[in-house]
This record gives sequence, C-alpha cells and structure tokens, in this order.
Amino acid sequence: MTTAGTGLLDGKVVVVGGVGPGLGRSICREAAAAGAKVVLAARTASRLEEVAQEISATGGVTLQVPTDITDDDAVTALVDTTVAEFGQVDVLVNNAFALPSMKPLARTDFDHIRASLDLTILGGLRMTKAFTDELEKTSGSVVMINSMVIRHSEPRYGSYKLAKSALLAMSQTLATELGGKGIRINTVAPGYIWDDQLKWYFGEVAKKYGITPEQVYEQTASKSDLKRLPEPDEIARAAVFLASDWASAITGQTLDVNCGEYHV
Repeated sequence: MTTAGTGLLDGKVVVVGGVGPGLGRSICREAAAAGAKVVLAARTASRLEEVAQEISATGGVTLQVPTDITDDDAVTALVDTTVAEFGQVDVLVNNAFALPSMKPLARTDFDHIRASLDLTILGGLRMTKAFTDELEKTSGSVVMINSMVIRHSEPRYGSYKLAKSALLAMSQTLATELGGKGIRINTVAPGYIWDDQLKWYFGEVAKKYGITPEQVYEQTASKSDLKRLPEPDEIARAAVFLASDWASAITGQTLDVNCGEYHV
C-alpha cells in the first residue's frame, strides 16, 4: 500500500538525505507516489541508482546527487544541483544516521559518539541551513527522522539516545527560529521497523536463545497495542503527511509511529 493517487505532494520537490535500503528507500517511494519530484542524496551512488530505477519504473521523477552530508561543499553542491534541475525545494527529509554502538556509555568509544553526532546532528543542521533560503521561498518544511529511543532508557542505547535526543532538541529550536520564515520543522519517531535489517537481527537473537524468529517477533510486538511492528512504508507515510500541506499548521512536533508501544 502506498500513497499513490493521494496527490499530497503534487508539484513539490522533496530532497531526501540518507537514502538507505530500508526507511530511506520507502520515504523516496512514498514521496514519489504522492506526486513529488524526489532528489536522492546519500554517499553510495549505487544505492541511489537502485532506488531511482524503482521509482522511475512507476513513472516517478528523480534526481540522483551522491552527497556526503558531513561535507559543506558537497551539501552546497546538492542545493545548487537541485535548484538548477527543478527550480525549487519544498521539502527536506533528514534521514541519515549512524548505527548505535549497543554498548553501555562507559564502554562506548568517544570517536564513535563523535561520528554519530557529526552525522546525525551536525549533518542534519548543515542540510537544514543550506536549504533554508530555498525553503523560505516555498514556505516549505523539514522532516527529521528520529527514533523511539527518545522514549526509553534501556541499557546499551546510550550513545544512540544521546544523538537522537539532541536531534529532537535541535528540531524544536529550528522550528522556533525558522517559523518566521514560514518553514515548518517536525520529526517522526519510529519504533522497531520491520525491515530486512531487523529480520536479520531477530534471526540472530533467535539463534542465541534457541527459539524461532517468529517467537522473537511475537515477544517484541506484544509490547505494542496493535501487537505488531510498523513497516517502512507506514513510517514513510507519516513523513509524507508532515511534509504536506495537510500539516500546514503543525510545527515543532514529534509524531510517534510505533503501533502503540509508547504513549506520549
């Protein structure tokens, strides 16, 4: 199921930073299905090509711009290339993130934490600053992809929560600072995402405890109201909503997408 036919983003240009095989891919697909022209930005050019071909096969319009969002010149080139091709920017989705260390903070290497902050926080800020002038022209919006890690303090998630909590604080501040320019800033906080990466991880957990992956899924999903885990397209549709004019009075907010695992 996609947003095809809804037209929520008809005529809009959406830049997606951090196009990966899971959620990033789904955000691009759902934005295109909602009528947007989609700019794909990530460091791995081959990944951009794969997603672009998938979208083109359904009639969508894309632009691929290999980009390292930790590099000022690369981000400036992304802005310039996008405007030269499409003439405007309406939406920026910041999806890039670094994998957490999954160690207690006391045993987490500082370099790992620095790299995480550089990509998640400074990368997101760099992208937002670079696109601000263009977003002001269109009264556009920014959607930051966060995580349900901001809702708990479970062991081994310390460095990840540190980065994502800073992302939330930054998003709220940007909403206040850029509101006068007509730019909206919101975040989506996914729960577990039922994608290939999580399926692999549940398989490893199952081996460790001598149970089946299905049992791992059931035990994890039992904590949510809907007794299931959200899929990438469901989270992507939340991002599309916040990016669209249907959310024109919403800014500085966080939309949790976790099938009811956490209530806020």
